Amino acid sequence: MNFKESIRSSLNVADFMVQGYLADITPSELLMRPAPDANHIAWQLGHLIASERHLVEAAAPGTMPPLPGGFAERHTKDTAVSDNPADFLSKDEYMKLAGEIRAGTLRVLERLTEADCDKPVTARVPPFVKCAGDCFVTVGSHWIMHTGQWVVLRRKLGRPRMF
Repeated sequence: MNFKESIRSSLNVADFMVQGYLADITPSELLMRPAPDANHIAWQLGHLIASERHLVEAAAPGTMPPLPGGFAERHTKDTAVSDNPADFLSKDEYMKLAGEIRAGTLRVLERLTEADCDKPVTARVPPFVKCAGDCFVTVGSHWIMHTGQWVVLRRKLGRPRMF
């Protein structure tokens, strides 16, 4: 398995977990917090979508499709405190946008060479992201990390274990 195949595999695993954990989440549950001060799934979805786009743009500037106007700004740390349904999209809208951004991620990945993956990243990214390849590695694991948070809500709601 080469680098691109590994990245595609990690994205597929993340997508499998996201789809599984969200399949039976209702609109009102999307805005439930599993614990005080924990972020709800609606905010997390927006954060994940904006983060994926940002990471891929950091690796390959000017390559990703745009987000809707104001989308990233609506999903910052400062907006995570909102419980107002009007501040967030529906699950279907988030998933449609996530699919569009993921398609962009995969298009960019296909064009990368191994040398491209080693190029340093100068954009504002987490401190463990040093090169373009790290950006792609981080995308799938970021989604998976957040699905782990969704499990807590699912258990609180009495949903069965899935994986």
